[in-house]
Amino acid sequence: MKKILFAALLMLAPFTLMAQKFGHFNAQELMEALPETATMRTELQTLGQQYEADQKRMQEELQKKADDFQKEQANLLENVRARREQELNDLYQRYQQSVADNQQAFQKAQMEKLQAIQDKVLTAVKKVGEEGGYVYIMDTSSGAVPFINTKLSTDVTPELKKALGL
Repeated sequence: MKKILFAALLMLAPFTLMAQKFGHFNAQELMEALPETATMRTELQTLGQQYEADQKRMQEELQKKADDFQKEQANLLENVRARREQELNDLYQRYQQSVADNQQAFQKAQMEKLQAIQDKVLTAVKKVGEEGGYVYIMDTSSGAVPFINTKLSTDVTPELKKALGL
């Protein structure tokens, strides 16, 4: 009896596989089409320019103080010269810390903005997947998918664009 039931299940398996729907899309294409991506680029460019201006200002201040110190160094008393050298070292360390902090803040802002866009695309994928009854919807732009037979899989990019309001 078990053998008959097992044989029947094996015969029905190909039909159940045929009934399943698979989809694919290009996440990179979707993200590029979103207005949030252009906004993100503009905001990050502005932020980067602010950080560059701050760094340039600090670098110019450091250079000016170093030049002034070199001109006066021969005429300074030993304790004054040592104090000024320490001030220059402290200013240089603050400059280096500022550069590192700015890079970290920029990367954090970039990741947060990108994550918001990715979350929006993921929400649309889930919506289209549930509404369309898809078993899987795979991203073809990631390069992680070894093979997708586009004859057996539906390109859901147009549906996703609609869900995203594009």
